[in-house]
Amino acid sequence: MALLISLTLCIIILAAIIIFCYFRYKRQESRPRYSIGLEQDETYIPPGESFKDLIEQSLTSGSGSGLPLLVQRTIAKQIQMVKQIGKGRYGEVWMGRWRGERVAVKVFFTTEEASWFRETEIYQTALMRHENILGFIAADIKGTGSWTQLYLITDYHENGSLYDYLKSTTLDNKAMLRLAYSSMSGLCHLHTEIFGTKGKPAIAHRDLKSKNILVKRNGTCCVADLGLAVKFISDTNEVDIPPNTRVGTKRYMPPEVLDETLNRSHFQSYIMADMYSFGLILWEIARRCVSGGILEEYQLPYHELVPTDPSYEDMREVVCIKKLRPSFPNRWSSDECLRQMGKLMTECWAHNPACRLTALRVKKTLAKMSESQDIKL
Repeated sequence: MALLISLTLCIIILAAIIIFCYFRYKRQESRPRYSIGLEQDETYIPPGESFKDLIEQSLTSGSGSGLPLLVQRTIAKQIQMVKQIGKGRYGEVWMGRWRGERVAVKVFFTTEEASWFRETEIYQTALMRHENILGFIAADIKGTGSWTQLYLITDYHENGSLYDYLKSTTLDNKAMLRLAYSSMSGLCHLHTEIFGTKGKPAIAHRDLKSKNILVKRNGTCCVADLGLAVKFISDTNEVDIPPNTRVGTKRYMPPEVLDETLNRSHFQSYIMADMYSFGLILWEIARRCVSGGILEEYQLPYHELVPTDPSYEDMREVVCIKKLRPSFPNRWSSDECLRQMGKLMTECWAHNPACRLTALRVKKTLAKMSESQDIKL
């Protein structure tokens, strides 16, 4: 009898252990790919290793798509948040430090998980790294239960966004062309498909504006904020559209987005929409370039035609129905560089998407303009 009781108890205990292990396994499995479990061991990063060292190692290892996930989690846990440097509809941006190096930490609201996931996914695309795309370091989810923080860690650029930079900086021809050419180089890399075993798909940004381009210390730019990006899967001829509900910024939307005629199944539609937005950014840059001792104060595109926070209807009225575009100062006609910039932006923001210039064409034109003025980019 005692033997039977002992055997029954052993079976019950064994069953309880199996059930416990099963549910623990299912819980682990259901966690998001980037979540961090407190029971996980940290990956050891040797003292003295910098971001540059870690990224170079990941590039030479052949992945070309960023640091291993455990290294990312380790970095995320070790970052000290220093001060908040920005806030937007997606969350906050902080300046942080890791082993003395400054980093930017984008902390997403939990409602913006789709944007966080998409941006992380795009940054970790093979062959994505480029000097004119914001340098991605790590992504992680921190928290337990109802408290969650979604982190995206990138290079830090003290000059801030192109929007901030233009408000406080006066440009000459060289500075103007450097900002324009480097921004377009980043966009051109994004738009270009790289073929090969570890190729890169063509990617369209979908939310290009001066606030989503950052200015580096050397006066060049890098494209940032890829939470709305779309990819083109050439093998299946499909457009990979993110599942998030956010759309771009109304002020920078092309006519085909405002009047809802954009062909969502045709990837080239998104590429050409980006080019319209870039034309507006060129206008913002050119106004801050001095000629004959004159320049304009910084303004957003369509500042004189729509309210501060325009509605779809405001923008549709101006862009689609009246077919208006930002006006050119008279002084541009007497300065060859600014006159060419005006022609370039006009060809970027054409009403018909098929008439707009491609990123590669704009990049080549800006390079030629720089050559003619003996400017080294």
